[in-house]
Amino acid sequence: MLTSTLTGRRLWIAALVVPPMAFMCLFLVYPILSAFAYAFYEWHGLARGDFIWFDNFHRVLFEYPFSERTINAFKHNIIVFFALMVLQNGVGFILAYCLWRELWGARFHRIAVFLPVVLSTVIVGLLWKLFLHPLFGAVNVSFRSLGLGALAQPWLGQDSTALAAIIAANAWHMVGFPTLVFLAGMQRIPSEILDAVRMETESEWVKMSKIVWPLVAPSATVVFTLLFVGAFNWFELPFVMAGIDGSPHGATDVLGLYFYRTAFGSMSASAENFGPGSALAVLIFLFIAVISSVITLKLRKREIQL
Repeated sequence: MLTSTLTGRRLWIAALVVPPMAFMCLFLVYPILSAFAYAFYEWHGLARGDFIWFDNFHRVLFEYPFSERTINAFKHNIIVFFALMVLQNGVGFILAYCLWRELWGARFHRIAVFLPVVLSTVIVGLLWKLFLHPLFGAVNVSFRSLGLGALAQPWLGQDSTALAAIIAANAWHMVGFPTLVFLAGMQRIPSEILDAVRMETESEWVKMSKIVWPLVAPSATVVFTLLFVGAFNWFELPFVMAGIDGSPHGATDVLGLYFYRTAFGSMSASAENFGPGSALAVLIFLFIAVISSVITLKLRKREIQL
């Protein structure tokens, strides 16, 4: 009887575990291993050629014009990461604090801040392209109506403003996510601690910087790690707003766009090139996996120390 019960339990556990494991192996592990394998071969269109060891990696990292484009795209990803760290996570923390303190209209603003997150990235990209249109876009029209016509710019049409404009659109789209995560962390702070702090000081800055910020460290770990992964996987919004070539003149090119253009071809890169494209995908994967693991471990240690 006992043996029959154990067998039934094992079958039940296997029925729960095996399907998702098979799904992950088929749609996650197999594509990753395939990309690793493709990176070590020479490709002639869709036909696989000889095994060439690390030549594709060498081309991507050290041979012109691949190396120049790789470095240019990587620099833009770094800029995106730090800019979103301030605009998205920094503003998200301040908004979460205001909502947590139940300032005026907190219930309405809680919904309003999170609403853009549920919108499709394609819709957000098209919406912001209209907002930033140089002739009839809401941004330039607003500047002109306020007598600040000198500030009206072709935001997506010039090198100096294109990347910043897309970063601003991304921050508007996603600021609700860190806000929600930080707010959840703040709502878990014990009321006894807050009562003790109120007896010591009335300064909101001291409460926010010395008490609340350290106590929401687990939330910070989540949003920082996800932001890092998202910043170096950035693709949808620059693709919709600036095109696959990272227009203008590569000013908005990032690793995701460069990988797609190299592997699958475009008007500027012409035919697809699976070898360097796969090598680039492997490098992006390894970079994100290693650095995000280090960031997570460092931030976890910080949580324990706090």
